[in-house]
Amino acid sequence: MLLYLFLAVYFFILITVFIYSSHRYYMVYLYYRHQKDKPVLRNTLDKLPRVTVQLPVYNEMYVVRRLIAASCDIDYPRELLDIQVLDDSTDETKEITRTCVEEFRDKGFDISYIHRDNRAGYKGGALENGLTYAKGEYIAVFDADFVPQRDILKKTIHFFADKSVGMVQTRWSYLNRGYSFITKIQAIMLDGHFVIEHTARNWSGRFFNFNGTAGVWRKEAITSAGGWQNDTLTEDLDLSYRSQLKGWKFIFLKDELSPSEIPVEINGFKSQQHRWAKGSIQTAKKILPAIFKSDLPLKVKVEAFFHLTNNISYLLMLVLSVLIYPSMVARINVGWFRMLVADVPFLLFATVGISFFYICSQREAYKDWKSRIMYLPMLMSLGIGLSVNNSKAVLGAIFNKKTEFKRTPKYSIEKKKDMWLGKKYKGEINLLVLMELLLGIYFTFNIYFAFINKIYVSIPFLMMFQMGYFYVAFLSIFQVVLSGIASNRWAQSYISKRKTEDILAA
Repeated sequence: MLLYLFLAVYFFILITVFIYSSHRYYMVYLYYRHQKDKPVLRNTLDKLPRVTVQLPVYNEMYVVRRLIAASCDIDYPRELLDIQVLDDSTDETKEITRTCVEEFRDKGFDISYIHRDNRAGYKGGALENGLTYAKGEYIAVFDADFVPQRDILKKTIHFFADKSVGMVQTRWSYLNRGYSFITKIQAIMLDGHFVIEHTARNWSGRFFNFNGTAGVWRKEAITSAGGWQNDTLTEDLDLSYRSQLKGWKFIFLKDELSPSEIPVEINGFKSQQHRWAKGSIQTAKKILPAIFKSDLPLKVKVEAFFHLTNNISYLLMLVLSVLIYPSMVARINVGWFRMLVADVPFLLFATVGISFFYICSQREAYKDWKSRIMYLPMLMSLGIGLSVNNSKAVLGAIFNKKTEFKRTPKYSIEKKKDMWLGKKYKGEINLLVLMELLLGIYFTFNIYFAFINKIYVSIPFLMMFQMGYFYVAFLSIFQVVLSGIASNRWAQSYISKRKTEDILAA
C-alpha cells in the first residue's frame, strides 16, 4: 500500500511538471500562429509629448555614469524631456551620481537628483515617489544595468497615438552575452522569455508584463491602476496585471532592442532569480483572484495562471529530485520496464519541449542560432540546479515570509577583459549551497544505483540533475572564495587607484 501511495505522489508531481513543460510547446504554437498579428504602427502623434525618464538607482557606483550619459543622449527634443535620477544609495554612489547630474544639468539638460534617506518600498517606492515630481505625460524607466538606445523614444512614443495603449516594452539585448559560460546560458534563458513568451502573449491577445525597465508607460495607466505598490518583490509584474485589468493595452516590440548587462557572478544571478520567483508567486496570490472573477476571456485567465504560477515548477522539480531514488527502487519491485514505459515518456517529452522552446527563440532572434544549440543541455541542468534556490523563494511567497529587495550587483562588464573580481559589490552565498552539494552527491549515488541495476535509460536524465546541482554549488563556492582572495589582495591598491574622482572621470 505504501509503495502505491508513493507512486501516486510521484506520478502526480511528474504529470504536473509535464503540464508546465508542455506549456512551452503552446507558447511556441501561439508565436507562429499569430505572426500576422504583430503590432503595426498605424498612426503617429500630431506632436511629440513630454516624457519623463526615471532612473532608479541603489548602490550602482560602477554603472551609474554610463546610465545617465546614455539617457541624456536620447534623441528627443530637449525641451520635452526631463530625467529623474531616483537614488536610494547608501555608499559612494551618492556623490558620483550627484556630481554627474550636476555636470549634465550645467550642459542644459533637464535632469534632477532625487535622493531618499530610506528605501521604503524599494524600487517601487522610488518610482512612486518620483512620479509625484514627473513633468511628463509618459514615463520611460531604465534600470542601472541598461544603456538606453538613442532612438528608443522615437521607436516607441508614437504607439501611444492609440489612446488605449498604456505601455510599450522593448526587448532586452545583452552587452556581455559572450563574457562567460554562465552569461551565454542566461542570455538564452532570457531570449526564451522575450522572443517567444512575450511575443506569443502579446500577439495572441493575452496579458504580458512590463519587465521593470526598457519600456515606456502612459502616466495615466500607472495612476489609474493604483500606482507602484510594494507588497510584492516584482512591482513591475504586479502593476502590469493591475493596469491591464483596468483595460489598458500593452505592446511588445520584439525587434526593438535595449542593451543590458546581465549578472556575471552566479550568487548575484541566484539572488535575482530568487527575487523574480518569489515576486511572481506573490503576484499570483494577489492578482489571480481578481483575474478569475473578471469577465476576461478564458484564454486570458488560463494564460495568466500559467504565467504567474510557473515558478512553482521549481518546487515540484526539487520534490521530484528527492523522489528519484525511491522511484528506482519501485522500478525494481514493480518491474522496471513497466515503470520506464510510464515515466520516461513524460520526462522525455518535457525535456524535448524545453529544448524546442529555446531552439525556436534562438532561431527567431539570431542568424547564427545553430551555434547556440550546444548550450542547451547545460541550460537545462542550470534550471534544475536553481530549483533549491527558487524553491525557497516559492515557499517564502506561499507562507508570506517578508524579505528585503536585494539588488543584483553590477560591475560595468561589457568585454571579456573586464574584471569583476576585487570590486566592491558581491553576491551572497547561503546555506542552501550545502543542499545543492548534497543533491549532487545524491544523484551520483543514483547514477551508480541505476548502473548496477541495469536501468541504463535513466542515466542521461540522472546526469543532467547531477551536473546541475554540482555546477550551481561548486560555482557558488568557487566565486565567493575567489572574490574573497581578490578583495584581500587587491582591495587596498584598488581603493587607492579607483577613488570616487577616478570613477567620475572614467
